[in-house]
Amino acid sequence: MLLSRRAALTLLTAGTAWPQRSIAQAQVFSSRQIRIVVPYPAGGPTDALARLIANALQKSVERPVIVENKPGASGAVGSREVARSDPDGHTLVLGTNQTHVTNAVLLKEPGYDPFKDFIPVAGLAGLQHALVTPKDAGARTVAELIARAKAAPGKLNYGSTGVGSASHLAMELFLARTGARITHVPFRGAAPLALEIVAGRIDCAFATLPSVLGQIEAGEMIALALASPQRAPQVPALQLLSEQGVTGGEADAWLALFAPRATPAAITARLSDAVTAIMRDPGLQTAALKLGIVPQVRDSAAFTAFLEVETRKWLDVVKQAGVKPD
Repeated sequence: MLLSRRAALTLLTAGTAWPQRSIAQAQVFSSRQIRIVVPYPAGGPTDALARLIANALQKSVERPVIVENKPGASGAVGSREVARSDPDGHTLVLGTNQTHVTNAVLLKEPGYDPFKDFIPVAGLAGLQHALVTPKDAGARTVAELIARAKAAPGKLNYGSTGVGSASHLAMELFLARTGARITHVPFRGAAPLALEIVAGRIDCAFATLPSVLGQIEAGEMIALALASPQRAPQVPALQLLSEQGVTGGEADAWLALFAPRATPAAITARLSDAVTAIMRDPGLQTAALKLGIVPQVRDSAAFTAFLEVETRKWLDVVKQAGVKPD
């Protein structure tokens, strides 16, 4: 069932009083291994970041930390498994804006509630979306693309990685901000989307920078702008949407660690302190940037406040765009 904006926000803020956090009050883990579930296939930047964190975390907590990939249903399969696991700090999920915001309103039966069933451990990083076009599309600026779209409403098409995906909603936000009309063509994932752009069968798309950086650098597609509040370290010359006259179009995807909601506060605090320290390490930040990921470190309390803002924003986009549950 499609949740209302108010209902989703009520669930989000339920039970989020935060205790004083201190390593000294953290309970001792058992000798069991800690498992980080990645609800997406192996090999992508989300999976790679999880493995970087796992390697560092096992040194911090002095016990094995493993990564398991549990893909399926827009991240719902792995997230559901963690939601139903023992709330003892030994099972975590590397969640995204898809698993922990939009699945609540775009999946009829996700099998978990991203707001009631989880507590944030730490915000980790962002994935920036680039507005890209085929190399021979003709538009070389955002203004030119908007002008072409407005000259023939609905004639141009845009690709996404699926209905309700971050790339879909990023474009819907862009269209709302610019008044352009472009027809949606969803694909199953980033790889087929990139292939269609390179082949010239898709006029434009918002794609995460790691998924298209190679093609941009090879000249196989053109990047017009970045839907982010900050420029990308990998392509510092690429302007932001806001620098080309489109305000309010920021659409970074994000990555965060979550634990089951009933996990004791002291254990959550211990994990939050450890993970935020890991993510602030210069070596790990350099490794993340090489993956196309921008570190955006927040402890559990700060990330909860950020999540409230994100939920309001994207529920409004879903409602205005008329995106329906799958």
